[in-house]
Amino acid sequence: MRLTLESIRWVELSEEIRCLLEKPYKILPLSPGLEAEVVKIECADHSYVLKIWNKDSKPNIRNQYELLSRLCESGIQVSKPYGWGMDVDSNQVLLTSYDGEPIAKLIKTKLEQLAQMLIQVHGYDINGMSNADANFIPQYDFVGYFFPSIELHEDMHQILTNLLQRTEFRHDYLIHGDYNLGNILESDDQYAIIDWTNGQRGDPRYDIAWSIFLMTIYTGERNGKMYSALFKSLSEYTPDDAEIFEAMACLRWILLKRVSNVPMGPGVMQRVKKIIGSNSYLNDELL
Repeated sequence: MRLTLESIRWVELSEEIRCLLEKPYKILPLSPGLEAEVVKIECADHSYVLKIWNKDSKPNIRNQYELLSRLCESGIQVSKPYGWGMDVDSNQVLLTSYDGEPIAKLIKTKLEQLAQMLIQVHGYDINGMSNADANFIPQYDFVGYFFPSIELHEDMHQILTNLLQRTEFRHDYLIHGDYNLGNILESDDQYAIIDWTNGQRGDPRYDIAWSIFLMTIYTGERNGKMYSALFKSLSEYTPDDAEIFEAMACLRWILLKRVSNVPMGPGVMQRVKKIIGSNSYLNDELL
């Protein structure tokens, strides 16, 4: 059956969209994600994105809708949620604003904006909420969530255990969980953070480290150094934090590489090897 907005069983839907449903609209395919199909809805002079979780991943979209709603209200730059529900095959769907394309060209001012946006996410006050009010922001076991089955990889498991013993891991901040250029959209110098599937209570130092690691290996060492320096100047991310948490980020990428496919490209492995060589907690044998 062809996907239509009318065929979706909406649990929540804004009045604006209900009115638009009475007008003709187009559905255009966008590049699918690893977890979901993504389409663009064009109606009158408005555009929206509909994400359909029709693959193996089944996140809690009610929570994601609530989180996006709260973040929008607080002024954090995220897609505006308009509705969520189920398609005819009982796959969860989420309708949000259309916020442009992934960032194509990096310059220092954009890196500054990206760092500030993630710091703003970490500044969202979840500690002032009652437990009942904040139950849409989950908390997971860090190792189990980000390093599934790492105990089967003894070399990495020992290093990760050592790293966790050297720091007091936190769960009292909102983190995005996968802040990278593919999850930040740009349109007319406006930005939006998308894909909050991994949004949870966690440690901002890990969130920052994962973002810096991905920036470094996929866009180059120069961008990575600038990006890292920005976090150290704009937040409480210290050089000691950096070495510990960037070692964790590197371990996570290596684990993903061992068990599945990770994006590759020119120079990626050389940059990963350089990160390993400059980090006292890591060793070349991991690769």
